[in-house]
Parts: sequence; C-alpha cells; structure tokens
Amino acid sequence: MKKIISLMVLILAFSFAAFAQEKTEKVKPTEQDKTEAIPIGGVMKRGAVLGNSKKVSLAKVLANPSKYANQSVRVEGIIVRSCKTEGCWMELAPNENAKSVRVKMKDHAFFIPLNSAGAKAKAEGVFTVKTLSKEEVKHMIEDDGAKFDNINADGTVTEVSFEAAGVELTRKK
Repeated sequence: MKKIISLMVLILAFSFAAFAQEKTEKVKPTEQDKTEAIPIGGVMKRGAVLGNSKKVSLAKVLANPSKYANQSVRVEGIIVRSCKTEGCWMELAPNENAKSVRVKMKDHAFFIPLNSAGAKAKAEGVFTVKTLSKEEVKHMIEDDGAKFDNINADGTVTEVSFEAAGVELTRKK
C-alpha cells in the first residue's frame, strides 16, 4: 500500500512540474502576427476584448502615474514605436510629439504587427512604475530600438509601463 501511495505522489509531482513548465513557456508570434496589415478604416483586435475599465487620458496618467498604478484602465493614443522583432511591445503617446509609455502585451500572449508605428491604439490594462535592470535596458535598446529619457548611473531605468490585456488598432491612411 505504501508503494502505491508513493507512486501516486510521484506521478502527481511530475504532473505539477510539467504543468508549471508549460505555463512559463513564452508564446512566439507567427509570421501573420508580425506582418498582417492594420485595416484602413477598420479595427485590428489583439488579446482580450476591451471591457468596461475606466477610460483615462494618457496625458493625465503620464503626469501623475502613481495615481493610476495597479488599476485596470483604458487609454488611447498613437503608436510612436514598437518592437521590431516580435511585436511584443509598443510605445503609446497622446500624440506624435508627446511623452510616451511602453505598453507590453500581457503574459507575452499576443503581438502587434511590426509596422504599427503611426497607428492609433486603444488599450486596456494596468499601469506600473518599476525599475528595469541594466540587462533589460540594453536588450530593449540594442534589439528592439527602445528609447529612454533617463537612464540611471548604474544602467537601470525607472519607468512607467502599461501591461495591456487587449488592444484595438486602427489606421486612417
């Protein structure tokens, strides 16, 4: 009986380990994710359907990010830059000349086209204020073309970021 129980415990342990490993693997974008055109006059939806979160002006959030930190909100803006390898992040600004916020796609589970700059975006998710490691900063600058206003002396960056659960992209022309 002890051998059977031990065997069952061992099987359960392996099952949990396999499940945990599955959950941590990142989703990879398809070629269609990277190259699909945002429809002119239409809407491209990625991630979760936008819900009823409070709509907040992106300019207000950027002026006082701690007021909106860790709350689900909906914002709109222009994509000024995006990841050039996977489409896993974008920089969103109230207009082309304004300060932007980096938007990451929640759980790396969905992607936007690599040529999304200039498109209008609605996004729903959560703002955070956090410090990026020197390695993260280096990767984002060298591999993805990210830009940072204030890099700390140790190479880290304290940034306001937004984790989007879902986005809607539109293009006028």
